[in-house]
Amino acid sequence: MATVLITGGTGFIGGALYRHYLNRNWQVFVLTREVARAQQRLGQAVRAVVNLQDIPPESAPQVIFNLAGQNLASGRWTRTRKRRFVESRVGVTQQVVEYINSLTDASPVLISGSAVGYYGARGATRLDEQASAGEEYQSRLCQAWEQAALATEAAGTRVCLMRSGAVLGPDGGPLAGLLPAFRRGLGGYLGDGRQWLSWIHIDDWIALAQHLIDNPKLHGPFNATSPHPQTNRDFAKTLGQALNRPARLRIPGWLVRLTQGEMAHLFLTGQRVLPQRALDSGFQFRYPHLSDALTDILGTHGERPPIAPGP
Repeated sequence: MATVLITGGTGFIGGALYRHYLNRNWQVFVLTREVARAQQRLGQAVRAVVNLQDIPPESAPQVIFNLAGQNLASGRWTRTRKRRFVESRVGVTQQVVEYINSLTDASPVLISGSAVGYYGARGATRLDEQASAGEEYQSRLCQAWEQAALATEAAGTRVCLMRSGAVLGPDGGPLAGLLPAFRRGLGGYLGDGRQWLSWIHIDDWIALAQHLIDNPKLHGPFNATSPHPQTNRDFAKTLGQALNRPARLRIPGWLVRLTQGEMAHLFLTGQRVLPQRALDSGFQFRYPHLSDALTDILGTHGERPPIAPGP
């Protein structure tokens, strides 16, 4: 039986991944700090471990998803929270690299997380994987995260870095925070609304990850984003249309900065990112356009039941 290891397996993307691989009859391990709580949430079909060395040698994974990381939008960026951002990404990645390097009879492919924040605030500039990194805090964080993962390449590990945009799905991610206001007709855009938002449907994210796994010549960074990013204003308009609700409110930038502090940078700037390497490798998006993605996620009447929890 094939085996996959997921760090960050109790999160939004990780949850979709473990269900995907259980449906493919894979054995799934999830690294977590709280085994009992994770086991209750994920079900007995998933094996939760607090230490990677707890994985039996005969069950060494063929694929590792390294997605652990505290949400950058979880609150104001205090010194303590910034430290946790690093520890939950770089620290966990270093543990994964040490584990991979300790394996003697297995050579897993590592799919490691990153984000489009790697590129920094770049206005309307079109950014593919050849674009340089930014200089802002989240850019430096992404760079450190990626470098930690690439450290295992010296041992012959194939590493693919998924620089994800906003991942959209029916049971979590950014839509979970937006939908209550938009359903009440209180949706709108932030600042001048011209900042770009790169996004991807959760199904396309998983399909792209599988595409990288299935093609052994692929490695390095891949932008996990739709080919058609949107401005914040157009995103709000399209979401409002999908819900049959107005979305004309504007939250001024000064108010976002006042209430969110440095974290406001996430909302008032953006990146116009293109998945060039994915397209060049032959990957085909099922939901390249935002309207189609939202129709699938929300249903034709603005509703879609959440994905049922795993067994």
